[in-house]
Amino acid sequence: MHVHCALTAVFAAAGILGMPGMLSVASGQALSPEAVVTALRRGGHVVVLRHARSPSETPDAATANADNPKRERQLDAIGRANATAMGTALRGLRIPVGDVLTSPTYRALETIRLAQLPSPQPIVELGDGGQSMQGVTDADAAWLRARVARLPTGTNTFIITHMPNLAKAFPEWGAVAEGEAVVLGRDDIGHIAPIGRIKIEDWPRLAR
Repeated sequence: MHVHCALTAVFAAAGILGMPGMLSVASGQALSPEAVVTALRRGGHVVVLRHARSPSETPDAATANADNPKRERQLDAIGRANATAMGTALRGLRIPVGDVLTSPTYRALETIRLAQLPSPQPIVELGDGGQSMQGVTDADAAWLRARVARLPTGTNTFIITHMPNLAKAFPEWGAVAEGEAVVLGRDDIGHIAPIGRIKIEDWPRLAR
């Protein structure tokens, strides 16, 4: 099935097809990172963020963080530095942060903690499903598609999740790098669509 037809079917199943401001299948002209920041300052957007850089190997007793007793995957030194710098930049740029919805995995929560995003709410549907797309269900993908279609007013919603979730829910986005943000807002005809993307290492530059 063509991607457009497939996504139309799942949007219909999720109950968001034909609603005002429905999630657009095709993304419009992407804004520059600088223009995305300007838009974020006004609020009204959803920022879908893949967690910061994390090695695929799980830590052992010697390398696991003290607050990671289950020895889940955790951020490496670059991931920790990037998450911290991103949070500093968000505050410096005066970007309002509203709801923070996150995968319950350690590496997602570590990204949020280092970025100092407020009051994270762990959501089962944002979990990694065992680190493979096969573990992410159609229901998980439908939940994510429906949730990004709910734009806030005056602030920005942040959603932190994993590549399998993004690939299943939004195959048209292609690869999303670790720590990269896809920002959704209203396009020229009022549909909700990606307006731009910002890599995690670019936030400090944007805050200068």
